[in-house]
Amino acid sequence: MSESTFILFHQLVTGAENLLYAVCMAGFFWAFMVGKKRSVIVFLTYSILYPVCMLPFVHGWLHMLLVALLLVGLSTFLGMEKKLILLLTVLFYCIQSLSITVLLSVDYYSAEYFLRNADTPELVFRNAAWNFLFIELLQFLLFLLMLCIIARQLRKTRIELHVRELFYLLLTPVTGIFFVRIIINLMVIGDEGMFFRLYDQFPGLIGIIPVMVLLFYAGILSSIIACQRILGLQEERSNDMLTRQQLSAMQKRVEDMEQLYDGIRRMKHEMRNHLTNIRGLAQNGCYETLDDYISKMDEHMNLFDLAIHTGNMVTDIIINDRQQSAAGQGISFCSDFICPNSKAYNVYDIGIIISNLLQNALEACEKMKEGLKYINLSGRQKGNFYVICVRNSFEGEIRFDRCTGLPRTTKEPPSSSKVPCLHGIGLSNVKREAEKYGGSMDIQVIEKEFLVTVLLQGNKNERRLENDCQ
Repeated sequence: MSESTFILFHQLVTGAENLLYAVCMAGFFWAFMVGKKRSVIVFLTYSILYPVCMLPFVHGWLHMLLVALLLVGLSTFLGMEKKLILLLTVLFYCIQSLSITVLLSVDYYSAEYFLRNADTPELVFRNAAWNFLFIELLQFLLFLLMLCIIARQLRKTRIELHVRELFYLLLTPVTGIFFVRIIINLMVIGDEGMFFRLYDQFPGLIGIIPVMVLLFYAGILSSIIACQRILGLQEERSNDMLTRQQLSAMQKRVEDMEQLYDGIRRMKHEMRNHLTNIRGLAQNGCYETLDDYISKMDEHMNLFDLAIHTGNMVTDIIINDRQQSAAGQGISFCSDFICPNSKAYNVYDIGIIISNLLQNALEACEKMKEGLKYINLSGRQKGNFYVICVRNSFEGEIRFDRCTGLPRTTKEPPSSSKVPCLHGIGLSNVKREAEKYGGSMDIQVIEKEFLVTVLLQGNKNERRLENDCQ
């Protein structure tokens, strides 16, 4: 093989490698995109900007910077958060750089192996080509393996990337990129026309550098896992806080209703006095005063009236509260809900489910600018199962989270980081309550209607309660 052939071979392999890296980056982003076809933009961005790295005055990190800036600028079109794009780009280039550094140690020995019997220029170039191909193949396989591991870990749990979490996750990969640049710049040092190889001067680095690269890999994975666990604990704490708030509100409303019912009982005892007063006014011909008296009695009686009866005080309060809110906003509200009498279901768990579902339905109807606004609630026992359904009108687009399978919230988080974000976890609470009873939650979007069906399994929970009692 001649020198010109070797150069051509080197360029062809490098070009093919560039296309493979572009495909890998598109695939890496594809796993986190809503519109999968948009990953082509990532492929084109990487490929088109790669020739910039070939310029003699350009450093390798500039390609990463340009790709990151362009993709962040296209975040709206890609349907991804800017912070997520920045994180994925840095992780991609860090894994790529680390894989190159590991193979430097392998190349130190493989080059000697391939070139030891090359005694002619043709053999030197040919064996050097084989060595180059061997190293590039191992490097790409290592890179692909680590990229898949990182992508799989990232997809396990959705990470809410605020500035603090982004800084924490970028710390290790950015340090790894700087480490790689330092090692590559020190690999061959020139001094007064003489060149020194780093591994020749410090042979111990042949083993130390791969170990350090493995530590960087471990550090990246550990930081992702730690961040996911911390955010998971924060979400659980927020869920528990919201659940306690809902239970406290329901208990307070139950106490208020108990006071109203006490008022009804007292009114029964006072009714005789009212009848005596009415009879006296009628006998004296005070008909105008009698009419005012009866009207006031009627208003007073309306305070104790509930439009919807479900068979349980807790669910009565929740549904009637939501019905009044809907009426105040011009939303049609229809209920066919009967609270289960079975001891297999805790009425407060049922209350949490319908409270969250109806609140989400109210918020969806509020956002509608035109069209019929309605909410339909039903709850029935079907064999060993209890089924709760909420249908409501809505407009807009629903995006489902890839990890939870639930719709992503469109609400803005609170500006203060000290206050936990309680938005967007209503459906996750419903799902958790359903799973507590061995059931499930199903979400369907049919044209301009949002349907949530919650299935609770009674018998399974009854056995659990019986075991607890024993």
